Amino acid sequence: MKRLIGLLVVVLAGWLLFTLIAPQSAAEPARIFKSSDDCRACHAEIYDEWQASHHSMSWTNPAVRFLSNDFAKEDCIDCHAPRPIFETGLGERVLPRATRRLEGVDCISCHQLPAHADGTPGGMAGGIMNEGAACKPEERRQLAQPDFCASCHNQHLTVDQWRSSSFATGTNPKDCNDCHMPLVDGPGGKHRSHRFPGGDVLEMVQCAVTLTGSAKDGAWSVSLANVGAAHSFPADERSRAADLFWRPLVAAGEQPGPWQHLHRIRSPYRDEVDVPDTLLKPDEVREIPVTTEDEGAGEPVPASQAIEVALFYKRSPYWLDPAKPDPEAEAQLVTRVELRS
Repeated sequence: MKRLIGLLVVVLAGWLLFTLIAPQSAAEPARIFKSSDDCRACHAEIYDEWQASHHSMSWTNPAVRFLSNDFAKEDCIDCHAPRPIFETGLGERVLPRATRRLEGVDCISCHQLPAHADGTPGGMAGGIMNEGAACKPEERRQLAQPDFCASCHNQHLTVDQWRSSSFATGTNPKDCNDCHMPLVDGPGGKHRSHRFPGGDVLEMVQCAVTLTGSAKDGAWSVSLANVGAAHSFPADERSRAADLFWRPLVAAGEQPGPWQHLHRIRSPYRDEVDVPDTLLKPDEVREIPVTTEDEGAGEPVPASQAIEVALFYKRSPYWLDPAKPDPEAEAQLVTRVELRS
């Protein structure tokens, strides 16, 4: 018995010595993340921001479903349920995925790295390297580059428009993250917001343009300037539209008359061959005469008449009654100006 105990002691001591001096085993393979829900436990605040964003509802948004004919327009699927951007490469058009489409543009779309050369799964990309975290993020500076956004958003040339704007070329440059992923405070300190505010936030739209008016040759004219969007206005989606309306000013307490359409700002769909592209380019200032009919038709409105001009914004280009659009019921007021002689 003593010999057996002695033998066990020797074996255990040898095993302990081996574990102390032997080379450590290879690092644990990266965990395979199958859903954005897998990220929630460690990144609850960022997960909640993403869930409140239009990235998370890019597949389920009723307007998207309608305008894509329930994704019968299959080329819409690429950007509304994309495979990981790192898989196709920065600036390259993404490919559509066949699973998890309800999650839209999710955590995996932006953060999943491609598989390694030996076939083991890739890790997750992050702002810093952190081997102690469950997802073992690898630092990838590309996450902050405009080319990263271009993989989807340059479908409508948004990033190319930014490159030619004063926001990219001026003395105080700003890029996509400065406006759409601003730094916010959180329990863990400052981080880039994953709410991705954009055209769905009225304050962002209001910061994009200014509207002023003046009398020219005895008639009213307004000036619309793209001063805050580093891309065309309205941005990106052909489904968006901005419209200028005018109507006579009335005395306090009187009921104003109906709005009269003046000018539309929109990019047409490919099949709308008879619709002009009237997007307001970055840094553009557009002079628009106020006339009694759309797009400069009709008679100029004399400067002796007091009027108000307003810019309304829609996330759908269609009016319930195209002959008598009702902007106050169907669109958001961006800005207005009163013109008096």
